[in-house]
Amino acid sequence: MDFFDTLCKRRSVRKYLPDPVPPADITRILQAANMAPSAMNHKPWEFLVVTGDLIRELGVSFERVVDRIQKTRGEELPAEVVTFARTYGGAPVAIVVLCTISDLPNFQRAYLESASAAMENLLLAATALGLGTCWMGGPLEDEPFLRKILEIPENLTLVAITPLGYPQEMPGPHSVFDPDLEKKIRWIS
Repeated sequence: MDFFDTLCKRRSVRKYLPDPVPPADITRILQAANMAPSAMNHKPWEFLVVTGDLIRELGVSFERVVDRIQKTRGEELPAEVVTFARTYGGAPVAIVVLCTISDLPNFQRAYLESASAAMENLLLAATALGLGTCWMGGPLEDEPFLRKILEIPENLTLVAITPLGYPQEMPGPHSVFDPDLEKKIRWIS
């Protein structure tokens, strides 16, 4: 798949088929993530590949987050949002991206940026292989529970989570044209 086609086809998938993802494809995706640029080539990230019953526990945790959001806003979210939270869209795999914690603020920022670049590579590699993903930060609102069930040590911070699987349905295409793009660009000479 052409790189720019991959960029345009990448979408946030919220419904997955239960079909297993071959471990070789997961490894290939994580190799692409590991090729991301990183501050001083430290590669400060780690990846947790979650399958089986643990995904259900992730869903229970995310559903609690969604319930808190609904109570705080005083409004009900659409049923499909709650179902997605509870089930991670039915994906057979979830990948958690972590990064090293640094005592130096400038390093911590660089490490988070580096891990975010790895996450983007992961999403694009999955798309190129015909798999779906959805970059999620919401589940991190229940960080103490995630740390406990995933056994995440204190020297690592959570960056993002994505379900991974074959899409049951794809959201509509991106509009490649952004009428506001010109307002977001400043040419300086």
